[in-house]
Amino acid sequence: MPRNAEWRDNGEIARFNAMARDWWDPNGPMKPLHRLNPTRLAFFRAEAARHFGRDTRSLRPFEGLGLLDIGCGAGLVSEPMARMGFDVSGIDPAEENIAIARDHAAKGGLSIHYRAMTVDMLPAEELYDVVTLLEVVEHVPDVGAMVAEAARHLKPGGLLIGSTINRTLKAFGLAILGAEYVLRWVPKGTHSYDKFVTPDEFEEHLEDAGLEPVARQGMIFNPLANQWQLANDTDVNYFVTARKPG
Repeated sequence: MPRNAEWRDNGEIARFNAMARDWWDPNGPMKPLHRLNPTRLAFFRAEAARHFGRDTRSLRPFEGLGLLDIGCGAGLVSEPMARMGFDVSGIDPAEENIAIARDHAAKGGLSIHYRAMTVDMLPAEELYDVVTLLEVVEHVPDVGAMVAEAARHLKPGGLLIGSTINRTLKAFGLAILGAEYVLRWVPKGTHSYDKFVTPDEFEEHLEDAGLEPVARQGMIFNPLANQWQLANDTDVNYFVTARKPG
């Protein structure tokens, strides 16, 4: 039986199920994630290489390491991680997402272990070198419960990487009013301001789960370059990383 299920939101699951077939369309409802992906992958690659002492000049620098992608959607992060050498497992409660993810990975010749489930349903003995929580915690009612479950599946010495949206007025203006109602980058109702998580709150959840925060990094959209880039500004989008002692 799941150890802790109160953070699951059936409304959010249904919302993402409905968008599943358009997940890999770079001009569809997941267009913001497609535009965001190169920058978050660059951050991910650099942080994982630093933590594990791997050479980023290698085509598959993370060979031999296991990765759990929580809330993997249809595989926008899982697939490039597999190409970098990780042995990837992707989980998502939206069954339609997982069906699309499996089909897309198969067409690309990638071996990724996808399952339609939440992290609290994983066997306790499943442990990974890296666990990701990317653009996930802002869609669950209980962030602490999700982070605690994620930490349980991280090996000692392992790395957790999370990214989400800060709870600030600036984030409300850009991520909700701007992205949903003005620019219509994402469907209206995709985000709820009260579910946004501040960096301090995120790191407190990590510490409560027995992890040690390592880094905090902002990410901004540069309209002149028409692309996302890493920055010191964490007012809207940001990353946190943490290690498990041992």
